[in-house]
Amino acid sequence: MSKEILLVVEAVSNEKDVSKQVIFEAVEIALASAAKRRFEDNALIRVSIDQRTGDYKTYRQWNIVADEDYSDPAAELTIDDSEEQNLGVGIGEVYEEEVESETFGRIAAQAAKQVIVQKVREAERAKMVALYAQKVGKLVHGQVKKVTRDSLIVDLGENAEASLPKDQLIARESFRMNDRIRALLLEIRDDSRGAQLVLSRTAPEFMIELFRLEVPEIAEEMLEIRSASRDPGLRAKIAVKTNDRRIDPIGACVGMRGARVQAVSNELSGERVDIVLWDDNPAQLVINAMAPAEVDSIVIDEDAHSMDVAVKSDNLAQAIGRNGQNVRLASALTGWTLNVMTSEDAEAKQREESQKLIDIFVSGLDIDDDLAMQMVEEGFTSLEEVAYIPMEEMLEIDGFDEDLVNELRSRAKEALLNKALQAEEQLDDAKPAADLLEMEGMDNHLALVLASTIGVITMEDLAEQSVDELLEVEGMTEERAASLILTARAPWFAKSE
Repeated sequence: MSKEILLVVEAVSNEKDVSKQVIFEAVEIALASAAKRRFEDNALIRVSIDQRTGDYKTYRQWNIVADEDYSDPAAELTIDDSEEQNLGVGIGEVYEEEVESETFGRIAAQAAKQVIVQKVREAERAKMVALYAQKVGKLVHGQVKKVTRDSLIVDLGENAEASLPKDQLIARESFRMNDRIRALLLEIRDDSRGAQLVLSRTAPEFMIELFRLEVPEIAEEMLEIRSASRDPGLRAKIAVKTNDRRIDPIGACVGMRGARVQAVSNELSGERVDIVLWDDNPAQLVINAMAPAEVDSIVIDEDAHSMDVAVKSDNLAQAIGRNGQNVRLASALTGWTLNVMTSEDAEAKQREESQKLIDIFVSGLDIDDDLAMQMVEEGFTSLEEVAYIPMEEMLEIDGFDEDLVNELRSRAKEALLNKALQAEEQLDDAKPAADLLEMEGMDNHLALVLASTIGVITMEDLAEQSVDELLEVEGMTEERAASLILTARAPWFAKSE
């Protein structure tokens, strides 16, 4: 039997290209399973094989537990029994004794076969993961092995298979069995069947890797693709930058007579690719990304991370693109939220916002419209800026002297103080209900703020709010808003149960 075990391990290891250790473990599990039939269902059996000689021994095990935790006579011994029998093991340890081993016959071999098959599959998956872990985000080639309703199964060679979900296929693409296919290895996903390679042909990275293949300057790091966005199968944009001033990045990506970009486009089912020049200045990058539309002006809102992009009225449709495609791709490429409008609308919006600021300065600082307008033109956007901006910067404004600056700063601080006192009075007048004050996750200040600002007095009021409504409260985060609302709605679910 010992020699037979060694022969089985050697044969399976060579045939499946799996380590002998994995096969020995499988045989041990099979022999333990066969031996276990002689004992109670929950009995713990361990088999140990000498990997040099093939000899093996079988042991029955018991877990040592406290008297009050004892529940399974087949697999447990109490600490009192251990001490009484002088077994020399304590709570949490395992006591084992040798029992008669099962012969490695037909039944044990059949059980071993099942375990070996499972172990081999697990080992092959682990080997595949190790092989492809370094290829995530890279191009892979394969052959369509199977077409299902939800995905394509692609044979990558070396016993590796990958899944290409239908939602990762370019629209209108159709592949049949045995077709050659190229895709991006998107991720290695764990599921109930083990590790699975997932491919994509719609990810922006797939297009970037195709350009890397077609444009040697990218592979040699003379050029960089800094960003990319796609409407798969229809249109895409890439932003390129040169690390060598002698090279025109756009020309290099386009290639002689458009050969390079055309090769990429053909692989993407005719997807039109716009190549734009990367710029570290966000506004200039947006101007480049909006091509072929011409931008008249841009207003940047750093806090909202957005830009108002103004174009001529006869250029508006081109700037937005069909179904908003051009502005959507430009926004994804640059990472900024882009609001496209006509120059006339942009001017009207700017006048409206300027007038709001003028009104704030006129009422808050008790100054005339002309001075307020001058301050807006100089870039002031709040009373806080007037109150705390360095004196030297304000003195640089034409017509501002030290007396005027001190007076404006004093009035701004007074206006801010009055605003704060008014807010405190509103908090004092608010009277949140006891159930809101005592609710888990609530504190007194927040309860007062909710009551005074959005009229939330009771837990029932809070339960009827949405996350967006709570986000109007200063300092509120989306996570905390959701948590508070769920807590407030807990009584609803209790009633329904």
